[in-house]
Amino acid sequence: MAALIGEKEYFKGIKEIKFEGKESDNPMAYKFYNPDQIVAGKTMREHFRFAMAYWHTLCGTGGDPFGPGTKQFPWTTSADHPVQAAREKADAAFEFVTKMGFDYYCFHDYDLVDEADTLVESEKRVHQTVEYLKEKMKASGVKLLWGTANLFSHPRFMNGAASNPNFDVVARAGAQVKIALDATMELNGENYVFWGGREGYMSLLNTDMKLEQDNIGRFMRMARDYARGQGFKGTFFIEPKPMEPSKHQYDFDAATSINFIREQDLQDDFKLNIEVNHATLAQHTFQHELQVAANAGMLGSIDANRGDYQNGWDTDQFPNNILETAEAMLVFLKAGGLQGGGINFDAKTRRNSTDLEDIFLAHIGGADTFARGLLVADSVLNNSNYEQLLANRYASFESGKGLDFVRGSLTMNDLYEYAKVGGEPEQISGKQELYENILNQHV
Repeated sequence: MAALIGEKEYFKGIKEIKFEGKESDNPMAYKFYNPDQIVAGKTMREHFRFAMAYWHTLCGTGGDPFGPGTKQFPWTTSADHPVQAAREKADAAFEFVTKMGFDYYCFHDYDLVDEADTLVESEKRVHQTVEYLKEKMKASGVKLLWGTANLFSHPRFMNGAASNPNFDVVARAGAQVKIALDATMELNGENYVFWGGREGYMSLLNTDMKLEQDNIGRFMRMARDYARGQGFKGTFFIEPKPMEPSKHQYDFDAATSINFIREQDLQDDFKLNIEVNHATLAQHTFQHELQVAANAGMLGSIDANRGDYQNGWDTDQFPNNILETAEAMLVFLKAGGLQGGGINFDAKTRRNSTDLEDIFLAHIGGADTFARGLLVADSVLNNSNYEQLLANRYASFESGKGLDFVRGSLTMNDLYEYAKVGGEPEQISGKQELYENILNQHV
């Protein structure tokens, strides 16, 4: 993929990022991510479908509750002319994506262009920006992994969007989702995401939880029906997160979200977008959330990042934990990969990482972390006795009464009679340390 430069080159001096192997000392090269290398029957490019996140990469200037942004982006100089500013940002986006060699990008609606004072003017701005993005996509071959609507930043959504107690706000949220869906479909987006940052509560005292959750379900069915009616063939994703900004979010974790999807009769159209840092905020591991989603046939997509294990908030750092990622890739490979989605780097450089090249270094490290994790997982599955050990651990369910139990042909009385004559069960070690050593051996 050749780099696509707009009227101005924003990342001067940075060439297209290539694979050079782990012996390379070039910081601007992949050490493990070789897009064309075949692993478990697919190229790395096909496994990962890496995507750039518009919001962190192009919009996040490093501001936090204690101070303003620290990063001066050269594509933000036309702030007084929103559509022109959006075009300059798009130029920077496609220059970055093509220099990285990624195939996809993702966005919230108002990442693309600033929201206007009225809904009508906002829609006009989005449409004009979409027309420009279509030109960039045609020229580069870059595709849209998914789109979504920002239903959490504007003060109108302080009490939620689809869950808001005021129907006027619910309707406004619906209008915004329609516009975001139209943009996603116009750009041939492959999926659409719902993340409910304000879909939850701060206190149960003033909350009708059942009505709010049912209204979210109604809202999502309306969005699905509208998109399907327009010919959208992609998958809808719900992205679980337990809290922040709400005290309690209704899409708390994978298990909660799967139950919601089934309860609201969305299972034929919806799957999950699992984020690493959201998993740890829910007191789960990333691999746990992947496994829960995979078990339900709903492992759709991944937001790649990591949290700080000493902090209890969403730090959105770039992934660099090889062991964590390798264990996650075991789940990934055994599940057959993702269903419709890809791996989007929902991560931001640190507030004091202010050079433009830092954005490249972060994404290179993230891609290499997932590539290395994939290689480790593939080696464990093919060059160790890991799977045989796991099968042996559950061998009692492969024959005899154990197999009868799995087939559902035993009763509680059958279990009683079997246990009565069988005596005290043998104590069998779980061998956790052995499994951990096998993983370490292949890193």
